[in-house]
Amino acid sequence: MSVTVPVFTSPSPRIALVPVDRPWSWLAAGWKDFTRSPGVSLAYGAGFVALSYALTFGLWLSGLFYLFLPLVGGFFIVAPLLAVGLYDVSRRHMAGEPVDLRVALTAWRAPRQIALLGVVLLLIHLVWVRVALLLFALFFSGRNPGFGDLIQTIFLSPASLPFLITGTIIGAAFATLAFAVSVVSIPMLLDRDVNVITAVATSMTAARANYRSMALWAALIVGFTACGIVTFFIGLAIVLPLIAHASWHAYRDLVVHD
Repeated sequence: MSVTVPVFTSPSPRIALVPVDRPWSWLAAGWKDFTRSPGVSLAYGAGFVALSYALTFGLWLSGLFYLFLPLVGGFFIVAPLLAVGLYDVSRRHMAGEPVDLRVALTAWRAPRQIALLGVVLLLIHLVWVRVALLLFALFFSGRNPGFGDLIQTIFLSPASLPFLITGTIIGAAFATLAFAVSVVSIPMLLDRDVNVITAVATSMTAARANYRSMALWAALIVGFTACGIVTFFIGLAIVLPLIAHASWHAYRDLVVHD
């Protein structure tokens, strides 16, 4: 069974209806791609780890460490854009084409529509960070805690519980929007000659038509990424490439290829 995407293109893309547990198959296929090109995948993952340390260190030096949690939440918004090269690695494996790090790092330059969608995701990210700052100011009277008292302020003060509940609900709304917009749109732009509107409509239709399997997939992404973060970012070197490769197979499974 499939669902037609409501766009004015001919032929319109179609979305396959998949079982709830299908995300586990995507992870298995993603792991296979990871092991077929471990050097490229780990190099990409090491880049994510280095970027995480650089941002954390920069926040600490500038006295803005209280922005750490909003930026972690915002990472889920822009991560699909950062993973374009790994999508291309999986695409090349499927097509039997050679894979190397140089090609993976420049994959985003080919389809110009990806850059346009990247602007949309970055705008969502910037709005989320602004909203998070406003929430922090509202609940903590505009105080900017230093590194030493950050945990006390956010987790152990009287305003902590309402702040965390409100922030989680609003952050989840932003993450859900970004997930629906990008879950298959960026791989689709890499794989097909379509415009941003068609790719986003296809992605949102896939998320709506397969909401249960998509909910599991989103939960797995958050859970795996959280595991990578709590290992002081080291685990991201494996987790993020694995999720990226699996996301390519999610796209191939969800969007019907005639």
